[in-house]
Amino acid sequence: MDVTRFWWVRHGPTHEKAFTGWRDVPADLSDRAALERLHAHLPQGAVLISSDLIRAVATADAIAATRHRLPHDPALRELHFGDWDGKHWAEVAASHPDLSRAYWEDPGDHAPPNGESWNEAAARVGAAVDRLTAAYAGRDIVIVAHFGAILTQVQRARACTGAEVLAQSIDNLSVTCIDHSQGRWSLGPVNHIA
Repeated sequence: MDVTRFWWVRHGPTHEKAFTGWRDVPADLSDRAALERLHAHLPQGAVLISSDLIRAVATADAIAATRHRLPHDPALRELHFGDWDGKHWAEVAASHPDLSRAYWEDPGDHAPPNGESWNEAAARVGAAVDRLTAAYAGRDIVIVAHFGAILTQVQRARACTGAEVLAQSIDNLSVTCIDHSQGRWSLGPVNHIA
């Protein structure tokens, strides 16, 4: 039985205090010890891919070593917050009180202005994961991505609602394992810090 294991890694911290979706902000990768522990925890012969945002690319580059690096994939980006990107939560709550509440409390088809809904993000990330599953079946695949992208796949493995999965923490430089075998998804450790 071939098992494809996805090792989801959240990029290094950005120290942003506002919505950070598709805005291209760098990661703070100054904690070399944390990166070394992360590198040692991940399988050496794995395929490695990241979103195309610089915080994910730089984190992936920092742990690449002997792993086979695939081209960056924009489908693995963070949630697209549209006009909310770069704004503080209070500002968004004041300008879009009902929509911002619905976006987080009932994630699904609610989308920020000029952004995407939870369901659209889940479909985008899920399609990228399906392509990787088909291309690298039976392999270890390390994906350096983002809070929202990772949670869409935790939701897929748990078969739960978006509201349920949003309660899950995904810390910077944490690892979440999700296996695919015989058409089924199963969740391993979530938000593990090496």
